[in-house]
Amino acid sequence: MRYLLPFLCLAGPALADPPAITDAEARAAGSGWTFRVTLSHPDIGWDHYADGWRIETAEGTVLGTRGLAHPHVTEQPFTRSLSGVDIPEGIETVYIRAKCSVDGWNADRVALGLP
Repeated sequence: MRYLLPFLCLAGPALADPPAITDAEARAAGSGWTFRVTLSHPDIGWDHYADGWRIETAEGTVLGTRGLAHPHVTEQPFTRSLSGVDIPEGIETVYIRAKCSVDGWNADRVALGLP
């Protein structure tokens, strides 16, 4: 068992919590919708950080994606916006899914009713 210890330590970053969506809002704008999403994630630096979020329909169709170009180690939670998202007629609820650089897209998503 003691021979496995060094390898178990290497697996640590992959076991970190996925990015959590702690707040989200949407508003209609002249050229589509603007979304403000707040994420929390135990970023450790360039090796493992929250690197995006996206807006989806109930069926999983991606309506817009916001990439995050750098880690936010000392800025947690943090909020970023995405403008110009086209929401098809009749959709009253969208879903937000977050992503991290190691684990990819989170299996869970957050529902957001459109005002």
